[in-house]
Amino acid sequence: MSGLWWQDPFRMFQTNLREIDAGLDVEEVLDYLVEFGADTWLLSVGGILSNYPTDLDFQTRNPYLAQRASGDLIGDAVKAAGRRGIRVMGRMDFSKIDHRRAEQHPDWCFVDAAGDQQVYNGLTSVCPSGDYYQVKLFEVLDEVLDRYPVDGFFCNWMSFNEVDYSRVYRGVCHCMACRTRYADYAPGETLPQGKDSPGYETWQRFARDVLADLTGRIRDHLSARRPEAPLVLGDRADIVFHEANNAVGRPLWHHRTSEHVSAAKTYRPEVPVLTNSVAFVDMPYRMAGEEPHHFAQYLIQAIARGANPSTYIMGTPRDNPYECLAVAGELTRFHRDHHDVYRELVPAAGTLLVRPDKGAIQEFQGLYLALLQRHVPFDVLPEERLGDIDLGRYGVVVLPDLGSLAPDIASVLDRYCAAGGAVVATGNSGVLAEEIELQCLPAQRRLASHDTEEAVRSLHLRDSDHGVVPVVGRFDVIQPSPTAEIGWRALSRAPYGPPEKCHGHLELEHPGRLRAPYGQGRAVMLPWTVGRAYREVGLTAHRELVVTEVLWAGAQQIATGLPEQVEIVLGRSAAGRVIHLLNRSGDADQRFAEPLPIGPCWLELPDPEVAEVQALRAGVRLPVVDGRVEVPVIERFETLVF
Repeated sequence: MSGLWWQDPFRMFQTNLREIDAGLDVEEVLDYLVEFGADTWLLSVGGILSNYPTDLDFQTRNPYLAQRASGDLIGDAVKAAGRRGIRVMGRMDFSKIDHRRAEQHPDWCFVDAAGDQQVYNGLTSVCPSGDYYQVKLFEVLDEVLDRYPVDGFFCNWMSFNEVDYSRVYRGVCHCMACRTRYADYAPGETLPQGKDSPGYETWQRFARDVLADLTGRIRDHLSARRPEAPLVLGDRADIVFHEANNAVGRPLWHHRTSEHVSAAKTYRPEVPVLTNSVAFVDMPYRMAGEEPHHFAQYLIQAIARGANPSTYIMGTPRDNPYECLAVAGELTRFHRDHHDVYRELVPAAGTLLVRPDKGAIQEFQGLYLALLQRHVPFDVLPEERLGDIDLGRYGVVVLPDLGSLAPDIASVLDRYCAAGGAVVATGNSGVLAEEIELQCLPAQRRLASHDTEEAVRSLHLRDSDHGVVPVVGRFDVIQPSPTAEIGWRALSRAPYGPPEKCHGHLELEHPGRLRAPYGQGRAVMLPWTVGRAYREVGLTAHRELVVTEVLWAGAQQIATGLPEQVEIVLGRSAAGRVIHLLNRSGDADQRFAEPLPIGPCWLELPDPEVAEVQALRAGVRLPVVDGRVEVPVIERFETLVF
């Protein structure tokens, strides 16, 4: 359906309200949103508490609505926002009910393997398999739709509640609805207790399918009732949701927002993505504002990859004036002021980096950093989606230690390579036991696998250009195919201590790299975890080894004098070709610091016929001479349009 408002760029601001905020000054909040640059307000509507006078006996009216003359926050907000041209979307949270409803309807509730409910701060978690989600949720949506012309809905924490707010693992739900559904889903199998139980992977698929089905039903229901009101949720929703947040105790992956947005936009470029960026440090510290330089990265990475920016605060701007809101407003207004540039912004890289569905995260992240730092633009795609997109739009597909592939995925990759594409596989991608599943790989079989720290300790590879490099993680001994060009010979392991005994590393026949043509394409096999080695050790030699192979396979590298601290993101929008240059000099240990200014410096454009480029942050037009443009000083980021 065309002409729907969310198909154009938009900018959201979320006030996640406490019950005591029901008396907020609607006009004051709207004044703030207009100045901020937002055009959409995500407002707490119903579920745990109803901020309107609900008549449903299984919902709880917020008692603080008595502070309002109308007794109706949502009614007041929708009317006032309509006068200001601001859309209102409803935040719904059906994850919990109060004690009275839990006593009345135990069949709605999460129940662990021991038969206990999950109670937190007086609220009881409910299960998506039960009738509260499956039936009553739709009655709440209908009540809201009957009363208010809301512009869309977001359902918070729609999950099976394996982990509670305190991050305590509560296990798999064993309510009657789950047991009945699971018996039909996996006949003869019993529900696992938790993630360490046999059958947990089957249960994960079950849980995903239940939620996907529910999401699809909600979307269809809203589409039938109010087509102009989208659902913000998962893959089957109108708008894909990603929450950009920090967490105490979680190692910081500096590229998390960019990675998640890229994964969504690569899978379905035409579907909008919303990046809801959390302005506080962590859930237990909701009153403490996020570091401004950290928060800025959420929004910059989001818009560079084609997502719509959103800022999420607790309470109201008056009650929680987080320090990071100043830079959040600046970046939101930038997105607003360049609406056409961000309209229909989709990925345009020529290299695809596959994200493993499980495990191999270090391998993936190491390859991610290697490509980014060497200015090889790439898009990210989840492994499970490999069969869902046209791989022909990419020249090179990089497979980071994926292990055994589903037969249909292996067939897709083989056909892609035979038709002229290139595959670069690291680790044991496409290998099952001794058998090589991925036929395009230049190998006949696996002879042995060294997959423990002790087994690879003191194992090295020798390369004529980069010398000797250590193997970290795993190394497979591969029998090459007759057409394979082999390189990077392994050196036999030898004592590494004491120094007097550190000798005996002899060159073996075992290759660390295999290349070969396949049909009209070509394939590279690196039967060891070079990405993990780079992520964990940080040797430039590891990075150069793998990037050399990706370039040999045909990947596009942007020629530039810019340092590795500048990330280059390629896109295409209604305004033309778009290049985002992200200043990553502020990436620091477990934090983002203020980036250092970089440039000016030259950049070679992918299209040599371009005569002029517009630099949006600098606000200047730049001449192109011999295919190159002189980029002005980059502070946080620069956006080039041509």
